[in-house]
This record gives sequence, C-alpha cells and structure tokens, in this order.
Amino acid sequence: MASLRSTLLLSLAAVAAARDVPSNVRDFYNSVRGKGQCSNKLKSGFHSIDGDDGSFSYCGDHLNDYRVMYLQGKGGQLVNMDIDCDGIQHGPADDGRCGSSSDTQSVTSFQSTVQGYGTGQKDLDAFIHPYVVFGNEGKKSGYPNFNPQDYGIEPLSVMAVVCGNKLIYGIWGDTNGDDGPQAMVGEAAISLATACYGKGINGNSGHDDNDVLFIAFPGHDAVPGKDGAKWHASSYNEFENSITSLGDKLIQRIGGGGGSNPPPSGGNCSWAGHCEGASCKDENDCSDDLVCKSGKCSRG
Repeated sequence: MASLRSTLLLSLAAVAAARDVPSNVRDFYNSVRGKGQCSNKLKSGFHSIDGDDGSFSYCGDHLNDYRVMYLQGKGGQLVNMDIDCDGIQHGPADDGRCGSSSDTQSVTSFQSTVQGYGTGQKDLDAFIHPYVVFGNEGKKSGYPNFNPQDYGIEPLSVMAVVCGNKLIYGIWGDTNGDDGPQAMVGEAAISLATACYGKGINGNSGHDDNDVLFIAFPGHDAVPGKDGAKWHASSYNEFENSITSLGDKLIQRIGGGGGSNPPPSGGNCSWAGHCEGASCKDENDCSDDLVCKSGKCSRG
C-alpha cells in the first residue's frame, strides 16, 4: 500500500500536470483569437514557423486594463510551441529527449540572476524549470529586436501558458537569438511542452499549430524571487507547484474573474492594476497622484 506521503505527492503531480483553464482565462483566449489580430503591436515582423509570412507580434492590447502582454499573429492565430533545451545539460531529470536538438545552448539568458539567488542552482534546467523563451535579441541585419523589460516584464517572472486545453505556469527564462534563418517566437522549455502535449515532444519536434497563448505579466509582483520558487527543485512538478499560488494570483488580472482574491485596486484610477494598494518599486509604478510607500501604492 502506498504511503500517505506518496499519495500526496502523486496528487500534487496530477494537479500540476492537468490544470483546467479558468473561465476568465478561457474567455480571454477566445476573445484574442476571435479578434483576429493585435491592434497595439509593440513589435512585429516575427515568425512562428519557418517560412510563414512573419506577421507575428508582441501584443500590448491589454497592457493597461489587464496588465498582460502576449504573442499573436493574424487571422486568429496565436503561436506554436517549439522546444528549448538550453541551460543545464544532462541533469538528473534529463530523459534524453533533447539529444535531437541541433541548437542547444549551455546557458540561459538569466543564468546570473538564478545563481545570485544563492540556492546552489547554477542555471535553469529545461527538464525541471518550465521556462518560456520571450523577447528577441536579433543581431543580423533586418532581424527585429524586442526587449520585454521595456514594458515592465521582469526576468524570471511568472508567465501563464494556455496550451492543449490546459493552463501551465512557467517563468520568463530565456530569449530568442538569431541562430536561425528567421526571427522566431513561440518557444518553451521541454518540461513545459511535455506538460502540455506529453512525452511525444522532443528537442527537435514540438507543437506546430498556432494555438498557444503565452501571457506575460508586467510588474515586480510577478517575480517570485529567491524565496518564492523552489529553484533547486528536482522535478518539473515540484517547481511548478512552487509558483502556482503566484500564478493563480496573477491570472486574476484578466477579465476581473478567475479567483476569490482579486488584486488590490483601492477604487478607480486611470491605470488599472496600479491603483491604491498595488505593489510597487517606485512612484513610476503608481497611477495618478499615488506614491510608492513600503512597497505599496498609497495616497501619501
């Protein structure tokens, strides 16, 4: 007979691997696809699949009301999910499926930040940390660049991914380079892709349909930091569970639903999500005449 501890761990694994999409996030997903294309293109000219028309964009349509950013094409398309295996190589969770990848790098973009947490973790592990590849650092002529930090997205912040009729929480952990023939978007760690689509995924075979919604959240309140995530976790489920409570809080920004504890608003203000009671680092994070006091927007 399985021990109580074993049963509990199996239950937690099941929760992490098969989270239903909350109604507010599903409605948002459907509205984005139904709209057809982004109106506020923060940067465009990216490709989801080699050879497509390069019409994919970082979209800011809901930066002010829901405080989210996402990727979108045209005609109701979102993006696909290519597989990233960058970071720690041949770790204990590695099951060999990254062996077919031809462009694996030994480091991720925010390796120094991970190391700076002082947990003993040397970098992200694609088999454990469900990171999203977001932002583009193209150096080739004609390759568009985009830095999400220009719009308040912080390194190693929690992201939400709608894929395969599931909601998965990940982190912004890497950026797209220019090692391919086109500037690409729509890539995630193999652990995240596996949670979405199963172990048929490998380092050279991802999900090709443009139906994946990657959602990033501006603001310091989206960053778990050193103590808000189990960076030295030994499995995907262990790490994803450690960021679940923060992810659940962040998706409450979307459409005003999705949870019983909505983010503080303190009444009406001209910059939704930055009203009285919202988290802040300085006055620039607070709406109207509010000031940042003890990490919260207040009236002085």
